[in-house]
Amino acid sequence: MDALLQLGIRGQGVVMNLRMKLSGGIVAVLVLGAYYLLGAERHDSKADLVVALQPENKVLVANGQRLYGQYCATCHGANLEGQPNWRERKPNGRLPAPPHDETGHTWHHPDAVLFAITKYGPAAVVGDESYQSDMPAYEDVLTDKEILATLSYIKSRWPDHVRQRHDLMWLDGPRSPG
Repeated sequence: MDALLQLGIRGQGVVMNLRMKLSGGIVAVLVLGAYYLLGAERHDSKADLVVALQPENKVLVANGQRLYGQYCATCHGANLEGQPNWRERKPNGRLPAPPHDETGHTWHHPDAVLFAITKYGPAAVVGDESYQSDMPAYEDVLTDKEILATLSYIKSRWPDHVRQRHDLMWLDGPRSPG
């Protein structure tokens, strides 16, 4: 039986995909080896192995709803509607907060990119520290689990057809954000 091992490694504003076709038990050995090599508890690193939103996890989504209300709703809207004219730059050159509902582009990005934008901020993800955005990095504010909960809540609010399309778009794994 063949399996696909995919590691999304983020660093220096770049996401690289390493894909290897492997057979049987070799997968388990390599996954465990990578787990320990990269640090089993190293969740503060920019080298996360797996980010998978869980919109069906009711406990996680409820926590995410609370966190979204506390940290995100001010800019992105209580109903995920975003700010008016979110595609047009403001006088300061920055873009307004986009909607996170089905009318925006959030669902066009893989889970790992959404996680990285939230944790490290847009400038780190695009690889340009001079990039200006009103979106802060939450690395020192929210834990990885809290970020996952918040993003899972957002995804839980998308209509089924948007969620299914998002899942199908990234079925073969994350892509570089560029």
